[in-house]
Amino acid sequence: MKKLLLALALLASASIAMGQDMSKGADNFYRSDKVTLRKVSFDNQYKMKVVGNLFTPRDLKPGVRYAAIVVGHPMGAVKEQSSNLYAQKLAEQGFVTLAIDQSFWGESEGQPRNAVAPDIYAEAFSAAVDYLGTRPFVDRNRIGVLGICGSGSFVISAAKIDPRMKAVATVSMYDMGAANRNGLGHSQTLEQRRKILAEAAEQRYVEFTGGQARYTSGTVHELTPDTPAIQREFYDFYRTPRGEFTPAGSSPQLTTHPTLSSNVKFMNFYPFDDIGTISPRPMLFITGENAHSREFSEEAYRLAGEPKELVVVPGAGHVDLYDRVDLIPFGKLTAFFRASLK
Repeated sequence: MKKLLLALALLASASIAMGQDMSKGADNFYRSDKVTLRKVSFDNQYKMKVVGNLFTPRDLKPGVRYAAIVVGHPMGAVKEQSSNLYAQKLAEQGFVTLAIDQSFWGESEGQPRNAVAPDIYAEAFSAAVDYLGTRPFVDRNRIGVLGICGSGSFVISAAKIDPRMKAVATVSMYDMGAANRNGLGHSQTLEQRRKILAEAAEQRYVEFTGGQARYTSGTVHELTPDTPAIQREFYDFYRTPRGEFTPAGSSPQLTTHPTLSSNVKFMNFYPFDDIGTISPRPMLFITGENAHSREFSEEAYRLAGEPKELVVVPGAGHVDLYDRVDLIPFGKLTAFFRASLK
């Protein structure tokens, strides 16, 4: 038995040493020669600077106004992780796209760093619409939004009160409210929730009196034989060269980790309430057949008004749809935005 355990441990160590899984076309750091990249910044309604990468087709025609799409990265990530890839692939199809860093993350402003503020997260998408809608090459009546992972719930929250967002798409969506209140598959008890709230509340005293911030959740920094499958999935993206990215001013120890004292604000976040009021603007929900987050896309689809569509990608997990271009249905996204923003 000891020999078997040792062998398993060595196998796990070997897997770690081998690094990332680049199968099925994983290409997070894709760089297109068909689009032009320009870094831009603009203020949100609270005068906090939001930074983004603006992608335009190289054959942008003078005097023509194009449809545009705002792209939001996974929760705890930055624009260089997943959203740049999506933005470039869609810009190649003739859209103007803007991949933003969420407030408190990446190059966007907001203190303390890695703070959770769902309302300000949603505001970042409206601020991006402000910016795009005032560009001479963008048709302000043809602006859509695309949210990956946690940003899927943020774009829904934004679209409910911002009718300028004419089409809403999500990929591997997490309802960050439900995930924090109830856990995946409603696995978290009320008593466990109360314990989390109590710990975060006590941490506020620490920070108020000048103590150090603490961080929570996010992606583990090393694998052990006991690491759960979901954490291994995230590790392979965020902690290997496949998708690892540390923005200036941060450190590898802090990437993906929100502050403990602020993360509980997700408990008060209910993005699917009144989701039906987004109708008749169209909604597209894309999830993986094997995604641990599939429940959230299916619930949003159930509650949304028409027109709506749920696409389940065969053989795909949650993180697969971050960067595996052989699995991501870019054709479906292109067709959806072309039809919705015509």
